[in-house]
Amino acid sequence: MGILHEDVVIITPNQKQDEATVITINCPDKTGLGCDLCRIILFFGLSIVRGDVSTDGKWCFIVFWVVGKPSMQWSLLEKRLIEACPSCSSANTLIYYTAELQPPKPPDVFLLKFCGHDRQGLLHDVTHVLCELELIIQRVKVSTTPDGMVMDLFFITDARELLHTEARKTDTYHHLKAVVGDSMVSCDIEKVCPDITACSQGPPFLIPPAITEDTFNLEMLDQGQNGSGQSNRVSVMIDNSLSPVHTLVQIVCRDHKGLLYDIMRTLKDYNIQISYGRFTTKGNTDCEIDLFIVQADGKKIVDPSKQNALCSRIRMELFRPLRVALVNRGPDTELLVANPVELCGKGRPLVFYDITLALKMLNTDIFSAEISRHMIGGREWEVYRVLLDEGDGSSVPRSKIEEAVWRNLMGWE
Repeated sequence: MGILHEDVVIITPNQKQDEATVITINCPDKTGLGCDLCRIILFFGLSIVRGDVSTDGKWCFIVFWVVGKPSMQWSLLEKRLIEACPSCSSANTLIYYTAELQPPKPPDVFLLKFCGHDRQGLLHDVTHVLCELELIIQRVKVSTTPDGMVMDLFFITDARELLHTEARKTDTYHHLKAVVGDSMVSCDIEKVCPDITACSQGPPFLIPPAITEDTFNLEMLDQGQNGSGQSNRVSVMIDNSLSPVHTLVQIVCRDHKGLLYDIMRTLKDYNIQISYGRFTTKGNTDCEIDLFIVQADGKKIVDPSKQNALCSRIRMELFRPLRVALVNRGPDTELLVANPVELCGKGRPLVFYDITLALKMLNTDIFSAEISRHMIGGREWEVYRVLLDEGDGSSVPRSKIEEAVWRNLMGWE
């Protein structure tokens, strides 16, 4: 006997402003489900302050305590979470994630061409509207002409799968017009074929030098993020003595935006199943996570080399879930931000939103920007390249730019 569709996800709003909203999920299990749910919660701008996960291998019960913006569209979040849950008919077997088995149909990609008069913060305002409308930015190419005009090209997908309709396109236009006003000259949306999408991933129009492991010091763990105040306080330990069938992973680290997502995506990429887990925050900075896990074959992790590899990867992903660097391009400055892409091909949500917000708050103009993907160190990375406009001579110190972007990405005030 199954459960009612509306009982798969139950959201209990907070009674007081300083309390968390409780999200309860009760559905069939699959490896990587926690990652998918945490990505959705992160996309909606919410922070998980506590979590409990339990499963018998076929059915799971998850509770998240979340905090975030007061104007939250809870019904829309509930719908997205339900869509991520396996159907009740799949409860007779545990679904393991593999990139090759039954790949989902890729969503339609649309090109949004925005033309307008440049002003400070314009790119962030456009990005903000797209995020609010659940239009997911896959690629972007932004350029500014000498006469102060901007041409922004956004390759986007629609979480609501309605962008092929004139009503959805018109609604997008009106939302953009309401926010950017007379700065917008034109806005066109058209569906693009896969060939055009592939071309957008080709050589970048900024003609920058190649990105290598040395650009971000990808494996460096012995110091903080360039003065950002991040200390090396990531502890990951494995214990096989407390359970006859599970491996216990204990994590203690500083909290940051998307912390639970970073843990879940790492375990998903390793095809590891969480049987029981608990996530708690202590104060405003520290977190403790206990996870009882098994491998894809249902057994605990006993191989020391596999234990060390998993601990090292979790430690690295939590110490520096994103990479931020400022590089010189002659007289100009380029901001580089990179985050690892999941094996399923999905990247971290809201990265471009956070970058543009940080620069807007610093009153730093953007001359051009783009998103592309690169193979670095044997992994696929989503790389954001932003060429800063420092033409007026009143630029913010570069160290302050790097730190502000980093702190905004990590959710640190």
